[in-house]
Amino acid sequence: MDSQYSTKPLNLSGVSTYPLRERKSKVHTGMFGKPMDGSENVLGFISKLPHILAGNDLRALIRAILYARSANKPIIWGMGGHVIKVGLGPVINDLMQAGLITGIAMNGSAAIHDFEVALAGATSEEIEEQIRGGRFGMARETAEYMNEAVDTAAAGEIGMGEGLGHFISRSTDRKIEFPYQSMSVLAVAYSRKIPVTVHVALGTDIIHAHPQASGQNLGKVSYHDFRLFCSMARDLDGGGVFLNIGSAVVLPEVFLKAVSVARNLGNRLEEFTTANLDFIQHYRPTQNVLKRPTQNSGQAIALTGHHEIMVPLLAAALKASIEADRPRVSRLNRSTKQ
Repeated sequence: MDSQYSTKPLNLSGVSTYPLRERKSKVHTGMFGKPMDGSENVLGFISKLPHILAGNDLRALIRAILYARSANKPIIWGMGGHVIKVGLGPVINDLMQAGLITGIAMNGSAAIHDFEVALAGATSEEIEEQIRGGRFGMARETAEYMNEAVDTAAAGEIGMGEGLGHFISRSTDRKIEFPYQSMSVLAVAYSRKIPVTVHVALGTDIIHAHPQASGQNLGKVSYHDFRLFCSMARDLDGGGVFLNIGSAVVLPEVFLKAVSVARNLGNRLEEFTTANLDFIQHYRPTQNVLKRPTQNSGQAIALTGHHEIMVPLLAAALKASIEADRPRVSRLNRSTKQ
């Protein structure tokens, strides 16, 4: 049957070609992954990943964090609530002990989940079940104790992160038990004098919906933490690392403003690394963490995956790298003494 269209398929007989060897290819066999034999430790596993896309990005992030540690540059972990409620508190605490976290920024939900873990060893309610009867967010102790900690921090002229850590750590003074405080990021950071900042948007957190909540004090302690975070961000210059893990809006916005404040005050803030780890790459982390702060200087790394897999994998690679370096450092020290 003849086509009724007036336009005919294009004749390709005159298309010019060139030899494949003359073409620049983005992928070659030297970049391919290597088969796993089942005996690999974590560094062996990392070494066998393809040298392509996220495989290279993961290696770059590991190198950046290890460099920051060796150069005494800040390694700041920004965390949304999901990081805590999928059980990563003990991993974060171990990284603090290893010198792989020098500062922490949380949104309000991360602080709430961490506080509940310290208090009850459990967190994350079933919202669908609770919202129908107006019970969502209405747990008494969470709101009473956290708002008391906020009020105490405001009176003491400290921030919300430090205030919550102090409240958990000194709970016996108030005859309140926090039997799981060893799993609390807030408490462990406080004990190690590692600054934690908490950044809240009023009305977004369950403790704001209780009669004990003071908007004035919440604003005061969170604003204190914003200014503290500006100081932390300022010191990223020349090799520091900021990781945004699981915060799609609040922490990316806070980070961008902190970078602007630091530069506005005349500080050189260049040549640092930013990373965003999340299930999907949202707009604000992509723009405000990765692209805008590092344009023309530094590097930005996006890794997509589940926190409960990606964070332990990163932590294991970092810890293994440090352990692998110990014998070499020990040998160097012995040869220097000789």
